[in-house]
Amino acid sequence: MVPLEQTRRAVLGRAVQGIGGVALASLLDPGSLRAAAQPGVLPILPLPQKAKRVIWMTMAGGPSHLELFDHKPKLAEMDGQPMPESFTKGQQLAQLQGQKLICQGPQFRFQKFGRNQVELSELLPHLGSVVDDICLVKSMTTEAINHDPAHMFMNTGSQIAGRPSMGAWLTYGLGSEAEDLPGFVVLISTGSPARSPQPIAARQWSSGFLPSRYQGVQLRAKGDPVLYLSNPPGITRAVQGGDVAVINTLNRQFETVWDDPEIATRIAQYEMAFQMQASVPDLVDLSGEGSRTLELYGCQPGDGTFASNCLLARRLAERGTRFIQLYHRDWDHHSLLREELPLRAREVDRACAALITDLKQRGMFDDTLIVWSGEFGRTPMKQGNKGPVGRDHHNKSMSMWLAGAGVRRGMVFGTTDELGYAAEENVVTVHDLHATMLHQLGIDHSAFSFKFQGLDARLTGVEKARVIREILT
Repeated sequence: MVPLEQTRRAVLGRAVQGIGGVALASLLDPGSLRAAAQPGVLPILPLPQKAKRVIWMTMAGGPSHLELFDHKPKLAEMDGQPMPESFTKGQQLAQLQGQKLICQGPQFRFQKFGRNQVELSELLPHLGSVVDDICLVKSMTTEAINHDPAHMFMNTGSQIAGRPSMGAWLTYGLGSEAEDLPGFVVLISTGSPARSPQPIAARQWSSGFLPSRYQGVQLRAKGDPVLYLSNPPGITRAVQGGDVAVINTLNRQFETVWDDPEIATRIAQYEMAFQMQASVPDLVDLSGEGSRTLELYGCQPGDGTFASNCLLARRLAERGTRFIQLYHRDWDHHSLLREELPLRAREVDRACAALITDLKQRGMFDDTLIVWSGEFGRTPMKQGNKGPVGRDHHNKSMSMWLAGAGVRRGMVFGTTDELGYAAEENVVTVHDLHATMLHQLGIDHSAFSFKFQGLDARLTGVEKARVIREILT
């Protein structure tokens, strides 16, 4: 007889003792979960760890660096003139391919902020107030020129679906300090009023070929953050815990026979779901934050805004979540750039500055790595000839910024050409960015791999990647 074939009575009887008792005890005592061994976690970090966690803010749709971060007076001079062919000949374009290319000057003024007089758009006054705490990278590039492949590339280092996302890699390598919350959490907000919000697919936070226990968990920004969070009528927490213990007793017996990592994932998911029934309501209850904190972020509890998600990100970071990814949608301005970019900038400007300020006040800034980026930049050439115009997708230049966790403060790194078409000095690739992030987390990107289809797969791929040491302390 196969050893797994047991009567229901035998299973129930053994659930309250031995391994079942241990399972139930771990469910009722969160600390015991944290103490348990986490598969895949690096036993010793090869590098000094400057960052304990990451908060990654993704402006989905591709924000225009030419209106926000990269001031180009020459582009303003050439407004309405043909784009010089020397810049674009033989180059890949998105929707402007084969069309007459006309320069479009910046649509908003720039101002100087901070000790180093860093130039930022007039649309970002709050970020300007903390510019001495960030490192602005103007020479970022990417290989993808359309939204979904660009998100895939920024998240996984590959345009091909099925690779693990950054958050999955980090929770695989470092585990999670959270006792009763996922180690990788995703929060999504949408601009208001929404015109054409960029679709965001769950594959962006997938675990790929890593065990599925490392995939991201999306918490909904409005309403119940997780469906079916409450127990049905008549089911107490103790009863629910007993049920989970029985189920996991069976799962553990299957695991000893089949040695399937997905069974271990199922066990971990049952246990985490049970813990989240108690932890998530406390997480999203902002009543204890106080009016001053809500005023700092400019949000109201449960309003589903990017600002609320930034506050939730801080609360997740406090509770030990390793990787927190915030998506804010509706930055795809092929038209109505002048009309809609101020709306999107206003929705994130204050909240980003508040997050930096809040983390500093709580002593968490120095070990939290903050990253702000889109999936690509926008063209110096205008799109549309009549009515409100915009800019097309562009992968040869984009701006982003980093802060905290050993990143140099008040620094501008890299340049683009005089029209902002291509990164020119200190060019940064997505693989470079990933290598730098891993370095700050104590991981050598070239030695951090997972065996997949006979190859040692890495977040930074097989292409040459370098740690951007110039921006690090």
